Amino acid sequence: MVLYTAPFPNSCLSALHAVSWALIFPCYWLADRLVASFIPTTYEKRQRADDPCYLQLLCTVLFTPVYLALLVASLPFAFVGFLLWSPLQSARRPYIYSRLEDKGLAGGAALLSEWKGTGPGKSFCFATANLCLLPDSLARLNNVFNTQARAKEIGQRIRNGASRPQIKIYIDSPTNTSISAASFSSLVSPQGSDGVAKAVPGSIKRTASVEYKGDGSGRHPSDEAANGPASGEPAEGSLEDACIVRIGGEEGGRPPEADDSAAGGQARNGAGGTPQGQTPNHSQRDGDSGSLGSPSASRESLVKVRAAADGGGSGEPGATNSKLPYKASGVKKAAARKRRHPDEAFDHEVSAFFPANLDFLCLQEVFDKRAAAKLKDQLHGYFEYILYDVGVYGCQGCCSFKCLNSGLFFASRYPIMDVAYHCYPNGRRSDGLASKGALFLKVQVGSTPQDQRIVGYISCTHLHALPEDSAIRCEQLDLLQDWLADFRKSTSSSSTANPEELVAFDVICGDFNFDNCSSDDKLEQQHSLFTHYKDPCRLGPGEEKSWAIGTMLDIDNLYDEEVCTPDNLQKVLESEEGRREYLAFPTSKSPGAGQKGRKDLLKGNGRRIDYMLYAEEGLCPDWKAEVEEFSFITQLSGLTDHLPVAMRLMVSAGEEEA
Repeated sequence: MVLYTAPFPNSCLSALHAVSWALIFPCYWLADRLVASFIPTTYEKRQRADDPCYLQLLCTVLFTPVYLALLVASLPFAFVGFLLWSPLQSARRPYIYSRLEDKGLAGGAALLSEWKGTGPGKSFCFATANLCLLPDSLARLNNVFNTQARAKEIGQRIRNGASRPQIKIYIDSPTNTSISAASFSSLVSPQGSDGVAKAVPGSIKRTASVEYKGDGSGRHPSDEAANGPASGEPAEGSLEDACIVRIGGEEGGRPPEADDSAAGGQARNGAGGTPQGQTPNHSQRDGDSGSLGSPSASRESLVKVRAAADGGGSGEPGATNSKLPYKASGVKKAAARKRRHPDEAFDHEVSAFFPANLDFLCLQEVFDKRAAAKLKDQLHGYFEYILYDVGVYGCQGCCSFKCLNSGLFFASRYPIMDVAYHCYPNGRRSDGLASKGALFLKVQVGSTPQDQRIVGYISCTHLHALPEDSAIRCEQLDLLQDWLADFRKSTSSSSTANPEELVAFDVICGDFNFDNCSSDDKLEQQHSLFTHYKDPCRLGPGEEKSWAIGTMLDIDNLYDEEVCTPDNLQKVLESEEGRREYLAFPTSKSPGAGQKGRKDLLKGNGRRIDYMLYAEEGLCPDWKAEVEEFSFITQLSGLTDHLPVAMRLMVSAGEEEA
């Protein structure tokens, strides 16, 4: 299948579209700024309360008449541009495909050689998030602002978290057996565009609370822990390797000297200064491990903890590589998991980072085209293949006129083979103005020694939002299943007698706009989709697993100090009291029931409307897909009103393949 790298089939139509949009954009931008100036966020309201002479309020008063005059003057040009723009949309393609050509050996083609369908199996990591990248005036209705700056910062944070090698840290203590906050993340620097881990600048101190092995180079191990490998000495080994770091926490133990002075000061004070271009709602604060300039893991779980001596484990395969000199303990891994999660066969946590070695990223509400371009540019530092500006505009097969695209955005480390997009035809009211739909993708993740392609299917969707329209969402779920079945049939080049492709996984993710605990969503909870696809967080209709938490934040409290950084939000969500305070809960039909009073009456952990589902059937015979890790991510705190979720899926071959 040919993937579309431009929105129009020829340069003439592209030029006409550029002219029409140039006529429309001034009016669009002025209207957006004018409306946005009258919708303050809670952050701006607090600034006004603290400072009566708040500069932004003064600017609003001064510039509103200017904006209004310019808006009126731009209307005739916008009208002419609209007359030219509208008919062009019938020739517009439903997405734009972007590939970074200079990935070198770290590119998707190289990844295909890593798995031949044999051996113990292969893990693939998926993440989904709703980013609320709307025009600024509409984004403010969800209490977020500065869409363009947020898009850039979101891309930086995702790239920063995903590019870390996978290092799991387990606390070895008589009283604390949990996985630390650094689980599924890394202590070393992000990789460069060439896929090689770069040395950390000397101004950034790593926590030196683990015991390091000497390498015979004459350098003190703590120097490399603080400053990274020597210049020109890249870290070797695949990023898929997982280092297991064992940290001793016996009572009365004295932390090593490396933890005092510089390291301690860095932990206490954080990074100084705010990166240029950041808005107040995502400025770096104490403990902001999600910012781009912070390669270290969560401090509280590492600082002032004495390293435990571990005489064994050096022979554990894959426990560590030669240039990541952390002492490993593979034996502690299974034991810590069993203690932490006696009810599950997989790890689950609230994490301050996106998972290391993230393979596939599905995003929703990337509506603003300029923000999508900024996000794409940032994510291309890690993902080679990206689809953006997905959807249709104007009057097309989706019946009503579409002012916004679907908001769907997809990024992958593996090559994309086929793509299909469908617009839901039954959106109504405000949701009908956007071309919400489903994006279906087929990716190649490997090949067998017999040259059979190993592929996977990923579906990304965003369902109808209005809470009272359960029937519409159920119709959309029906369409989703039908479209997916058609996509798999039309893109399959295999037959039972002559299989040319082996299906490794089939994943559906996105913002479903219903939860599994609200009585108002019973119709969706019982949909047949959940009989064909498995939800790792769900026990059954209306019944969640005890560790699952909501993914919608209470928008009124987004800028509270307790949740304004990834570390702080992580701590809050690990407690029941914090979840009740800062997560959104189902609406109450009781008259006069306020938000706080409603939360006191509810049981559960908030509204989980962002889903990650996987199929156990329809895969290659004798292969099975199992969840290895599941995490709720706080790295985008202050940047969106949703919690991203991530799932690491282990695909293992049967005895015949092994």
